[in-house]
Amino acid sequence: MVKPSGLDAKIIIHFKKNPMLELNETTLQNFSAAREFEWLETNGLGGYSSSSVTHAHTRRYHGILVAATRPPVERMVLLSKMEETIVTGNGVFELGCNQFGNTVIPKGNQFLLHFSKKIFPQWEYEIDGVVLKKTIFMVHGENTVAIIYDVVKSPSPFRMEILPLVAARSYHSLNHAGPQMHWDYEWHENIFHNKPDGVTNLYIKVPNANFTAHPDWYYNFNYSEEKNRGLDYEEDLFSHGIFSVSLKEGDSLGIIISTTSPGELQAHDLLAAENLRRQILLNDQPSDEVISTLVLAADQFIVERDEDLRTVIAGYHWFTDWARDTMISLAGLALSTGRPEDAKKILSAFAKTVSMGMLPNRFQDENRPPEYNNVDGTLWYFIAVHKYLRHTNDSKFVLDEILPVLKEIIDWHFRGTRFNIHVDEDGLLYAGETGMQLTWMDAKVGDWVVTPRMGKPVEIQALWYNALRIFAQLLELNNQDADAEMVHASAEKARESFEMKFWFEEGKYLFDNIDDHGIPDASLRPNQIFAVSLPYSLITGEKAASLLNIVEASLYTPVGLRTLPETDSRYAPVYEGDVKQRDSAYHQGTVWSWLLGPYIDTVVKVRGVQGMNEARNIIEAFRYHLDEACPGSVSEIFDGAPPHHPRGCIAQAWGVAEVLRVIKEYNLVVQEGGQLNVELEKKRSTSL
Repeated sequence: MVKPSGLDAKIIIHFKKNPMLELNETTLQNFSAAREFEWLETNGLGGYSSSSVTHAHTRRYHGILVAATRPPVERMVLLSKMEETIVTGNGVFELGCNQFGNTVIPKGNQFLLHFSKKIFPQWEYEIDGVVLKKTIFMVHGENTVAIIYDVVKSPSPFRMEILPLVAARSYHSLNHAGPQMHWDYEWHENIFHNKPDGVTNLYIKVPNANFTAHPDWYYNFNYSEEKNRGLDYEEDLFSHGIFSVSLKEGDSLGIIISTTSPGELQAHDLLAAENLRRQILLNDQPSDEVISTLVLAADQFIVERDEDLRTVIAGYHWFTDWARDTMISLAGLALSTGRPEDAKKILSAFAKTVSMGMLPNRFQDENRPPEYNNVDGTLWYFIAVHKYLRHTNDSKFVLDEILPVLKEIIDWHFRGTRFNIHVDEDGLLYAGETGMQLTWMDAKVGDWVVTPRMGKPVEIQALWYNALRIFAQLLELNNQDADAEMVHASAEKARESFEMKFWFEEGKYLFDNIDDHGIPDASLRPNQIFAVSLPYSLITGEKAASLLNIVEASLYTPVGLRTLPETDSRYAPVYEGDVKQRDSAYHQGTVWSWLLGPYIDTVVKVRGVQGMNEARNIIEAFRYHLDEACPGSVSEIFDGAPPHHPRGCIAQAWGVAEVLRVIKEYNLVVQEGGQLNVELEKKRSTSL
């Protein structure tokens, strides 16, 4: 009999309300339908565990243990899969699921009865009278994943065999059979140990197991999402052998997979500790399933970077930490969730990276210097500081540690910094060089910048104006009134120039950009909402109302804002195809979830009480998405055309953060009383 050490095997996982998503056997046993759903566990280091709910990998990024070997970057798919087989007196039943070409072998999803995403992802199988519950979770702060199998029912004892499939590669690459795999291993006291060449250690602890060596390659695993993305999509995986464990009704088997030796640790103890950690995150939150779900999702993005500092993973699976995404996400991920210390550590971490008055655009996976090709991440830093101070009243930290950094940034922008970023004679901020993409609309294919926006982009002016106002107020708080007065004067000059140059009278909305020749771009894009939504609005009154009406009519969808209207000749209704096709659509009609946050800010600012009611309806209309793609999280992007299929990253920091922020900020808690009509929402044949 397999029993956990120290704690009862039966660990009850409480959730404040029913889980956001449950899949039944009808969906799970339909492979094509089930593989559209993915699950994600993370560890606070940048590492993760993830696959489709069938356990058939559809992406190169899927794996049981994807370890951040230099947190939060240099992620490696160490253990790709754990293939389970149940052996009873009536036969051999494989629970795994893999795609080879157009064939699915084995078809273990036929035994799936139930999947749910509560605190942890859980599966329930029924095999020849055996009912087996499976729970997967990661341990916070460690490159460790655990799998617990509870035998709920079994007419007689049976044997479980587990085949570990090792990839030992960068999560961006694919593996192919060859001599590079390190075949040597150790098996001692129920712990398997292997150190693939040039890769970190891999430990697998399987209590009360036998291990039979059977080194072999398994060929041509097919990853359908990679194929859809126009990339190489087949991989070979290596196994050293098979674990075998005898089980019966009431047993609970806990397996630990880690980059460090588990020693005496037991998976059930790790589950109890991790369950408690996550419950604490929910302690002071309203008893609402949307908020509870988003608070747990938010936790997945805040990660360690260097010593006692924090940063934000922009999205799973492939993004690292980006300044823009981090600063936009800070309020929702850290402040709205009751984690101001993490917000403080994030601000401190990025203060140390400022160079020539700029925050990095992103940190690279490899051990290379950060890239600084952005204009807006630095300006979003001011917004993040402003929100932190309002939330915490921690003026000492802001004035002592952050204000000197903000002064350096402002000075460099007036002086001129990289990529021709400088304050122009009209007080507005110019940014851009040929071949550079500096705003959040940053798609680039080879030398082709899809949306260059060189000149004076509209949201950059809104951010610059806000940066000046925030900086001036901090100077006043620091008793530097004379300096503050000069900064306020610069802000007022920028406001007057903006009002004179950016209003498109014919269209009754704002130009998206003014180029280096002074020629305005009348493209109807969502960027203009920041002139209203940010703490200090550049436009108000009838113009703000007109802008909102037009954005609502042409760009709003239930899952975010389109980046171009359907009437634009450049509009791309679907985000699909190879790299060039996808990048050309990325900001040319594709819907972005994170824009719901500033959109709701704008609705509330412009329409007051009526806007609050509309904001609740917007959140209600969005709720269905928490039940699709990666249940419990928010996708990066969606097709511009209905039914707005989720695309891009399955879990995106600023999507989660902005939806959660506005829910908490405007008290948009969903009213008690039943689920939405999900089927009606999923039709969404027209955009509101």
